[in-house]
Amino acid sequence: MIFNLKLRNIFFILLGSAIFSFGILNINIPNNLAEGGFTGINLILLAEFHIPVWISNLALNIPLFFIGWRLLGTVTMLYTIIGTVAVSFFLKLFEKFPFTIDVHGDLMLASLFAGVFIGVGLGIIFRFGGTTGGVDIIARLAYKYKGINMGKTMFVFDFVVITLSLLTYLKAYEAMYTLVAVFVGARIIDFMQEGAYAARGANIISDKNDLIAARIMKEMERGATYLKGTGTFTGESKDVLFCVVPKNELVHLKNIIQDIDPHAFVAVTEVHDVLGEGFTLDENKVPIQP
Repeated sequence: MIFNLKLRNIFFILLGSAIFSFGILNINIPNNLAEGGFTGINLILLAEFHIPVWISNLALNIPLFFIGWRLLGTVTMLYTIIGTVAVSFFLKLFEKFPFTIDVHGDLMLASLFAGVFIGVGLGIIFRFGGTTGGVDIIARLAYKYKGINMGKTMFVFDFVVITLSLLTYLKAYEAMYTLVAVFVGARIIDFMQEGAYAARGANIISDKNDLIAARIMKEMERGATYLKGTGTFTGESKDVLFCVVPKNELVHLKNIIQDIDPHAFVAVTEVHDVLGEGFTLDENKVPIQP
């Protein structure tokens, strides 16, 4: 590691930057689809003033580097600089060596392709601690301090920039297809941020919680926790068994509960960013690589 930077993270940030840049140069621009954030501004500058996107990308991000350095910390900012410079590098590379993706004039297909490439590219970059500068920095700050999903923050900024694009060089129908691409990209970003550790939490109220807990530990090798609860109708105190399992193990958990107590009350909720043994740590408390 150099300056606490992980080579593995740098590799994936470079990979994400390449995927993102490929989508912009080979899908968005040829099909006259705009984009949100600073990338959208870069495309406006390209359409109106013929400024290459790789140049404007660097020029617009330099001021934000100083803001991000103070708020995000040295390591995150170094990853961001790597991501931003990598995007400009790959934008220049794909500009010099273009690759045509023929969508047969189907803008819906083009918008889906654009959303997938941009979403996957940015999702990988975010997942490994970087950003590509611009609105990505703002989105990361919103996620860090307010807990707002990066994809949602970016969607708001994207809408504003796309409106500006519509007022300059974009046609109305192209703006609508661009919104499709932006929406798809935002959903993919959120999935890659949260989906990898998405799980289900079950609150179980039963008179046979001890038997249910024993089966969970034996058959599923999962832990469970007793929470104290009081019924508002009866006033009786009862233990509430709480258990978190991966999505693909939820059916097994329900089957165990059904076998032991068909009358048990079970409330299942979505759980994101699960940390701890069985999810991000193994049985020896060693981190599990994502």
